[in-house]
Amino acid sequence: MRIAITALNNSLGSHIDSHFGRAAYFVIYDKEEKSIEFLPNRFLSMTEGAGAAAVQLLADRGVSQIVSGEFGYKIKALVDSLRIQMIILKESDKTIQEIIDLLDKH
Repeated sequence: MRIAITALNNSLGSHIDSHFGRAAYFVIYDKEEKSIEFLPNRFLSMTEGAGAAAVQLLADRGVSQIVSGEFGYKIKALVDSLRIQMIILKESDKTIQEIIDLLDKH
């Protein structure tokens, strides 16, 4: 299973980015392979459609879950149609490593 996590920076010590479509980075964590990939969000500065473009990028990478602080209201229908689970994490003090550790427990 591949999980995307929004991040402020490209390190495991980074905190989660609370804005999905405008996140600085996406961390793709593969639970089976235990691999981690950092992707800069190239849609960050789009005036419209950043969230939808980001969802499509992550879907193309085989992501089945996305962890972020919040999602734009236009994203839910698209995520549902692609069968991707949204996980909203309100604890913005968690680091990417802490989130991965939590995901590994489930």
